[in-house]
Amino acid sequence: MAKITTPRPVRGTQDIFGDFERRFTHVAETFERVRRLYCFNRVEVPVFESTAVFARSLGETTDVVSKEMYSFEDRGGDSLTLRPEFTAGIARAFLTEGWQQHAPLKLATHGPVFRYERPQKGRYRQFHQIDAEVIGAAEPMADVELLAMADQLLKELGISDGVTLQLNTLGDAETRDAWRAALVEHFEAHRGDLSEDSLKRLDKNPMRILDSKDPRDRPIADSAPGIDGYLTAEAADFFAAVTSGLDAAGVAWTRNDRLVRGLDYYRHTAFEFVTDRLGAQGTVLAGGRYDGLIESLGGPSTPGVGWAAGIERLAMLLEELPRPPKKIAVVAEDDDFVLPAVQYATTLRKNDFAVEAFVTANPKKRHNRALRYGADAAIFMVRHEDAMKIDFLNLRLTDTEEAALRAVMAKIVSA
Repeated sequence: MAKITTPRPVRGTQDIFGDFERRFTHVAETFERVRRLYCFNRVEVPVFESTAVFARSLGETTDVVSKEMYSFEDRGGDSLTLRPEFTAGIARAFLTEGWQQHAPLKLATHGPVFRYERPQKGRYRQFHQIDAEVIGAAEPMADVELLAMADQLLKELGISDGVTLQLNTLGDAETRDAWRAALVEHFEAHRGDLSEDSLKRLDKNPMRILDSKDPRDRPIADSAPGIDGYLTAEAADFFAAVTSGLDAAGVAWTRNDRLVRGLDYYRHTAFEFVTDRLGAQGTVLAGGRYDGLIESLGGPSTPGVGWAAGIERLAMLLEELPRPPKKIAVVAEDDDFVLPAVQYATTLRKNDFAVEAFVTANPKKRHNRALRYGADAAIFMVRHEDAMKIDFLNLRLTDTEEAALRAVMAKIVSA
């Protein structure tokens, strides 16, 4: 008989378990708690959409669309794509589900996303993001609230030290058009010295040359004209309102006038929270204002702003997890005491104790199994003179914790 070979995991995927699962879950749970503090509604959108949703929203010329999307034709002949990010699907839902009546709408979600790219530290082909969006609010205070929410999330995760909020303005449409023309003129004058990738971007996405990592491009990009000389009065006032709001909210920021978003639907605020603790890929949370996105999907002109962050990358930055709830072992050392053990375990769980019940396998071995489990306290149900006796063992509980546990045990006995 031929030997069966166990399949390997697909490259760029991961099985999340153990310590990293605890880190992963802590990030997701903290995000859920913070988004409720800011009154963001939880939303779920499909894992796959029509390919056109992402092609229109991300732009046909972007690396995500041209190189990284997982697209396939279903049995009905439709082209579908596993979501590479959340914003486009949320924008599609805003239009098709009639959510315009609820605008301005504050939405948050988290889950898996998919991109075919080279796996590296903290970056996978199936990874997970948290995402927050405000759709239908044109005011700069929407940007401020989102940034304050992101800042509070990083602080509550305990990873804000060494993380810097880099902020820039992309101006309004008039600003972008004027700045884009100036950039094209500048880069055309240096066409012979640009990298091959930047030459491709020059015709369709010249702003992206500003964040090129190629050493050949850096001197040219660094000497390119900045956006401030092309800001309209309205765009300058918008950016001033955002920075004043951040100052009022106590959110530290630094200006990075080379921070860009290449697609035309981006307006005004662009931002990244960056760190040097994750190697070359230092962005931990990023976003911006996308006032032209809904329109690019066929909807009416609708303002929007949002951000996303990789759960895995945030989890990698965690230095210390909060202490888990105390674990209590409930042990039936005789099969006749299984049902009382189940009663004890259930009641303790209803009173917020984490309980592992040892009621299966060899009754004589349950005692040792419970001790090896690493519980903070153990409740043994043993036979004594043909009756059930309760033995309590405090392994790691404080006096207060033990008193609380004994109080619940007394209620069970008296019930």
